[in-house]
Amino acid sequence: MPSLQLAHDEASVPCTPVPQAYTHKANPAEVLLTGWCRTAPDTFTVRARWPRSHDFYAIRHGLHDPLLLSETVRQTLPLLSHAAYQVPLGHQLLWERFQWDLEPGALRSEGRPAEVELRITCTDVRYRRQSAAAVVLTAEAWREGCRLGGARTHFTIQNRAVYARLRGAYADIGLANARALPVASPAPARVVARERAEDVVLSPAGGDNRWQLRADTSHPILFDHPVDHVPGMLLLEAARQAAHATAASRPTVVTGMETTFIRYAELDAPCWIDARPLSGGAAGPRRVLVTARQNDEEIFTCVVTLSDVRDGAQDGRTQAL
Repeated sequence: MPSLQLAHDEASVPCTPVPQAYTHKANPAEVLLTGWCRTAPDTFTVRARWPRSHDFYAIRHGLHDPLLLSETVRQTLPLLSHAAYQVPLGHQLLWERFQWDLEPGALRSEGRPAEVELRITCTDVRYRRQSAAAVVLTAEAWREGCRLGGARTHFTIQNRAVYARLRGAYADIGLANARALPVASPAPARVVARERAEDVVLSPAGGDNRWQLRADTSHPILFDHPVDHVPGMLLLEAARQAAHATAASRPTVVTGMETTFIRYAELDAPCWIDARPLSGGAAGPRRVLVTARQNDEEIFTCVVTLSDVRDGAQDGRTQAL
């Protein structure tokens, strides 16, 4: 892999293994984080390993799936909350804003697992009693000495009593899943840059660049464990698929997202996904605004940046979607 930007030389810092429970993943095979350490009161190094192949976050056009960066950052939120900021297990983490960008060339698959290092700074840490209640986390991601990308996220933390009071009846996971809508028919997989129908999270809604969210609670990755609402990673996947659909047959890769989570997406009501190109054309990255509405309220927005695959493909070749 060519050097995109060399990291400063640093002494190797020993890391503590990551407990599976601290990633909020039920399937140990889905845990990406391998170790972590504190380097200053509010700075950390977190190491991750991206698999050589993955059933859902698959290699396409010779590139690792860019949403692996999102999932890696997502797993650091509970890790640092529990390990560094005294948040008890069972508390709920709520995403508010999340933005990231990456260098497509650093996604190139080398036919082996990718070793990734996150250099993290936490700021604006607010406490409730002894544990953190809100954090702003900024991360720089590096892969084998090359800059992979950067991310910044705002999230809050609620104990079970507060969460149950705010969610009301929706806090009952069993009831929320029992009321979930039947799974709608998927959009054509290739239109949304997917290979398998079961991985499509959009359903045709009878209009251009408009779909119904398809929340299949039996999906082994997006619903790794039972939850009472649509997971944030599913909404990011919906934004990615909607943005790809606007690119028609051009092979593209997502190289950035700017996301705001406004309200919970519930399982028992239709959620409508709309995509609108904002900028870009024949040359250069394109930006697409994706919004989600449910019960006549906006619940999620995401500006997705798409780049042509040739900008990151290992040998300049592309393949048809």
